Formats: sequence, structure tokens, C-alpha cells
Amino acid sequence: MTLIASTAGDAAYWGLAIFLVAIGIASAFMLFRLGQAFERLSSFIKGTERDLLPVIVKTGATVDRVNYQLDKADTVTDSAVSMADSADTAVRAVSTVIATPVEKISGLAAGVTGSGHAGLRSGEGSGSDSMSRTVSRSGSSSWSGGMPAGPVAGAGGRRGRRRPR
Repeated sequence: MTLIASTAGDAAYWGLAIFLVAIGIASAFMLFRLGQAFERLSSFIKGTERDLLPVIVKTGATVDRVNYQLDKADTVTDSAVSMADSADTAVRAVSTVIATPVEKISGLAAGVTGSGHAGLRSGEGSGSDSMSRTVSRSGSSSWSGGMPAGPVAGAGGRRGRRRPR
């Protein structure tokens, strides 16, 4: 019995056998290390789940409470906007109620004053004729004396004004 290979083919088979055994041992060692790494990863994930899930639940509850408070604030701001609109409407109504008679009286006074001066100058009463055309039978003047029709300019309301930035 010979222990050493007698031919080159036998030596190649022995070399291949030793190589395959070394590959098997190295593969087994690498798989063992990979198993340990997966075990540590699994332990890390379990710990993260255990510690992180209560934090996520608390965060969700906090977000729910914040949303509830924001809904309450939204209701308050809606009420404030509604009150501001109501106040704006009331101011516009009061402004119109006050401005309309003042405009008519000032128009009538301006018409009467203008009519008297024109009648004195011409002596024919042409101013009174034109005044009779502008003053209706109800006693109100259709002439506004140069004032804009409707509410007094600049009285009440937010429309047309710009806020400073």
C-alpha cells in the first residue's frame, strides 16, 4: 500500500478532495456566522418593536388631541369671521340709513341755494324752473350736489381698501 499518489491524476484527485473539504469547512463557518448575524438582527428588531410601538401609539394620541384643538380653533375663527361680517353688515346698514337723508338734505339745500342765486342774477326765475325739475313732488331732491350716490364714500366696509403689508 502506498500513501503517496503514484500518478499525476491521483495527485490531482487528492488536491481536489482537499480543496472541496476546505470549501465545505469555510462554507459551514460562514453560514454559522451568518446565522449569528441574523439572530442579532432579529433580537434588535424585537427590541425596537417593544420600545418603539408605545412611542408611536403616544404620538398618534398626541396628534389626535392636536387635531381636536385645531378643530376648536377653527370653530372660534369661523365665529370671529361671522361676527366681523355681521358687524360689517350692521355698519353698512347704519351708514346707508344716515347717509341717504343727509345726501338728500344737502342736495336740496344746495339746489335751493343755487336756485335763489340764479334767480336773482337773471331776474327771470330760470333757476327756479330748473329747480322745480330736480325736486320731485315728495320734496326730495334727485340732485346729490356732487356727492356719490349710495353710502358716503369711505364709510364702512372693507371692500376697495388694501391692507398694508
